[in-house]
Amino acid sequence: MRTLVTGGAGFIGSNLVDWLVKEGHEVIVLDNLCTGRLSNLKKAKKKIKFIKIDIARNENNLHKFFKKVDWVFHMAGLADMLPSILNPNKYFYNNVLGTLNILNASKKAKVKKLIYAASASCYGITKKNPTSEKFGIDPQYPYALTKFLGEQLTINWAKLYSMGNVSLRFFNVYGPRLSTKSAYSSVFGIFLAQKLAEKPLTIVGDGKQTRDFIHVFDVVKAMIKAAKKGKPGKIYNVGSGKESSVNLIANIIGGRKVYVPKRPGETRRSLANISKIKKELNWKPKIKIKKGLEMLLSDISRWKEAKVWTVKKIKKDNKNWFKNLK
Repeated sequence: MRTLVTGGAGFIGSNLVDWLVKEGHEVIVLDNLCTGRLSNLKKAKKKIKFIKIDIARNENNLHKFFKKVDWVFHMAGLADMLPSILNPNKYFYNNVLGTLNILNASKKAKVKKLIYAASASCYGITKKNPTSEKFGIDPQYPYALTKFLGEQLTINWAKLYSMGNVSLRFFNVYGPRLSTKSAYSSVFGIFLAQKLAEKPLTIVGDGKQTRDFIHVFDVVKAMIKAAKKGKPGKIYNVGSGKESSVNLIANIIGGRKVYVPKRPGETRRSLANISKIKKELNWKPKIKIKKGLEMLLSDISRWKEAKVWTVKKIKKDNKNWFKNLK
């Protein structure tokens, strides 16, 4: 198989690349290294073709990389929620225009399957849990809106141009190489960096809010299942089907805790209904939250170079974002 991964130097993308290389795929990675890192591709770098390119601003140069490609995994995009309030144009260019360019290049090359990395943030503040794919769409931030618009393009192109496009709505993904660049990155990365630096764990609100945490290894397997078995135009939730509180995560990691103000526009609960993907793609998650955390803690030294977020730094970052949310 000849497979192309956009955003392949990122957290989820690089884990996918490792799997593809292991299975003998010829892999092409497109990434502008805005949030991704070449170090994430250390294991696979000698077996892949890496191209540094901005997919949103280089439409005319994209097509040559898609020749004879069988599968495309479109992982590229900006992922933090609150920063998107300050930079909606940047998010629109990357997440919407970038997706349009990838769709057009894939259509021209007659790619057999395109898997789009969508986000469960499109559901907004959920009132019904577990949340199925039929739940209403209510994006709270430009990030969530742009990811949903990218999904709409992907599904529309599947119907209009008979493309093999499938969209996967990821819930809260964690695992090796997750980002710690922002105060709003995965709670796991932030907590692990804080623990290693012997700083208190910063818990938002009362910590009783829950999230559906899904390990990246399970997510990779879901993407492969979608590429092999997913029917064009389909949308699937990808989560664990279990909810865990932030307090539980903090207690397992251990250490001092400090509480910071609750963020506006965030859902209290998040829980995926994964019955559709279980039934149609014969996929189910295998790594439970305790096991996943043990895996991260066993290699905690990886976080020694990660940015350590303190209450002071978080308050500073919050100042502009919260002002925009009033």
